[in-house]
Amino acid sequence: MTEKYIAKSPAIASRLLGGEMMVMSAVDSTFFTLNPVATVIWQAADGHTPLSEIVAEHVCTEFEVDSEIAHRDVERFIEELSGHGILLVSEKPFSDSASSPTEAA
Repeated sequence: MTEKYIAKSPAIASRLLGGEMMVMSAVDSTFFTLNPVATVIWQAADGHTPLSEIVAEHVCTEFEVDSEIAHRDVERFIEELSGHGILLVSEKPFSDSASSPTEAA
């Protein structure tokens, strides 16, 4: 299995409100509200950490979910958000200039 790296698109704005991440595309104003699991993945999407590590160290441990189920669900999640241009996916770590999103504090 090829390793994947995920990074937030620079064409988004996001804010954490009440434990849920709100994400909006600046390109087409698509708006997403991420559940707690998706929020953990989103926050770990630094472009440098392998996806398998994000799943193992964040999703599986924080939510006590089976590794195989978690990997399958995370793959679907990143496929959906990358299809909307919200997440960037690569087989190599991203350079710092490739993923510099606007995240509101």
